[in-house]
Amino acid sequence: MEDIRNLCDRVRQIAYDIHVYHGHGHLEKVYENALYHRVRKAGLEVEQQTPIKVYDEDGTLIGDYFADLLIEGRLIIELKTAKSLAAEHEAQILGYLKSSRLQHGLLINFGSFKFEIRKFLWEHPEKLLS
Repeated sequence: MEDIRNLCDRVRQIAYDIHVYHGHGHLEKVYENALYHRVRKAGLEVEQQTPIKVYDEDGTLIGDYFADLLIEGRLIIELKTAKSLAAEHEAQILGYLKSSRLQHGLLINFGSFKFEIRKFLWEHPEKLLS
């Protein structure tokens, strides 16, 4: 299994190449499809619109999200086409990480002239206690 840092670097480069080729101004779905296509072409396992269930403390299902992409079953990708990334975008990917019990996520913005990408790490409290 590929080291998570290398995986993030590969995805980061693929996303940057998409930004260079397509520029900004497309709908988010266009970039999602492009990233899905190129990640698969690179030989990585990728799922599109992956459901993430949200449970209350007693285990009751209270809702779900859909992550744009899930790469290699361990890296959540959330895409945006905004002028710039904002606190609510960061809160969204952190919520996905918390609910999915995964640790690593990339928030990528294709909407700005300047390419934006941020890596997030969620340390689950129960993992810290064990």
